[in-house]
Amino acid sequence: MSRETVTSGTEWEAHVGYSRAVAVDGQVHVSGTTPVDEDGEVVGDGPYEQTKAALDIVAGALDDAGASVADVVRTRMYVTDIDDYEAVGRAHGEVFADVRPASTMVEVSRLVDEDFCVEVEATAVVSD
Repeated sequence: MSRETVTSGTEWEAHVGYSRAVAVDGQVHVSGTTPVDEDGEVVGDGPYEQTKAALDIVAGALDDAGASVADVVRTRMYVTDIDDYEAVGRAHGEVFADVRPASTMVEVSRLVDEDFCVEVEATAVVSD
């Protein structure tokens, strides 16, 4: 079994014990990703902007693991207000319109920072 971890270098990865992404035998699993910049500051004022920012981070993690957005087969979006589904879905659709992965969006009571309105996970399968 081959296993590679991708780190973003944040303090939380070591503290909590996770990786930004893990590549195992042709699959890449990207951890829940929130819209933050390299200083840990929230990016985006609303659900659309935050989703775009989180998906940019997801795309970077995929690239670091040798995959791309085109390889994504599954996404999960956690939103703090399901009424934001249209804005979150629009951002998701702009990134995955041609890929069309299996996807889930669910409302959660809160995320780790009260300013976050979305968190995104992704799974990719890289063909040989």
